[in-house]
Amino acid sequence: MQKTAEAVSLGHPDKICDYISSYILDRMIEQDEHVRYAVEVMLKDNTAILGGEVSGNVSLKKIETYIKQALNDIGYTKEYSSRWGENAINPDKLKVINLIGAQSVEIGQGVDQSGWGDQGIFVGYACQGKGFLAKEQYLAQKLNRALYDKARNSKNLGLDIKTQITLDDDGSINTAIVAIPMLEAENLISFVFDALEDEPKNLIINGTGSYKCHSSIADCGVTGRKLACDFYAGTCPVGGGSPWTKDASKADLTLNLYARKLALENLRDNDECFVYLSSCIGHCDLPSAEIKLIKDGIIQTKALHIKQKPQEIIAALGLNKPIFANLCRNGLMTV
Repeated sequence: MQKTAEAVSLGHPDKICDYISSYILDRMIEQDEHVRYAVEVMLKDNTAILGGEVSGNVSLKKIETYIKQALNDIGYTKEYSSRWGENAINPDKLKVINLIGAQSVEIGQGVDQSGWGDQGIFVGYACQGKGFLAKEQYLAQKLNRALYDKARNSKNLGLDIKTQITLDDDGSINTAIVAIPMLEAENLISFVFDALEDEPKNLIINGTGSYKCHSSIADCGVTGRKLACDFYAGTCPVGGGSPWTKDASKADLTLNLYARKLALENLRDNDECFVYLSSCIGHCDLPSAEIKLIKDGIIQTKALHIKQKPQEIIAALGLNKPIFANLCRNGLMTV
């Protein structure tokens, strides 16, 4: 059967929102490494709406500055705005609606008792091949990053980029799809071929014919809407919620990263490895932990015995430090 995977750039409106929340979390961790954070972001036109909960020895007085700094990091700068005009977000026109409150006392109690800050299911995956990812996902991400890097240094290309790769049964590229803003028509065929190190049977660049209006001007961005891109495309189920809008105690990022780490460690000479974990709010023990190995079509399953407490896993993964924006920029499973 054919297999398809999609990737989006950091300049896509949903990923802008993921990055803004991750960037603000880093600024909060710099003030208080024990901060409790869960902030969703919606971005439409030049208005950012923030809602959620933050508790700790932190200040949100610079929230607008943080958002503008995050946009600048992505590449939405004053220079970019002058070039694209009304076709892209303009940080100088930014309006912020702040609906952030404090974390519920009941949730805080669970974390204070060294338990997880939420319940949930989490899935880790690894397979043989480049990046230990499915080939279609690896290629979609690789092409997307190449185009984003090119756009960052271009006076003609925009930052809101989507790529999609469809493979045939034999692993060859049937179709490559690219959506990338252009002020003027530009031939990217050779660039795409070089980035993929292959020539797809079909290549579609900007299927609507013209693509100028982009970012939150063309589309409303919301955190957590690109989970299939963040995780494993169609290869396995998505576990947990958005990894980009919460501190590490909530488990949505932590246990998904931990499951991926366990999958990589246990892949060995198998074709594929799946790791399934679950958590309970206020408890450190995981209700379930299982691994599934596939080799030559034969499936083996076994229980995992995880003794580490939440704070031990968080520390081992470095998630008690301001690294969330970099994780969001680079991806959970970098190519």
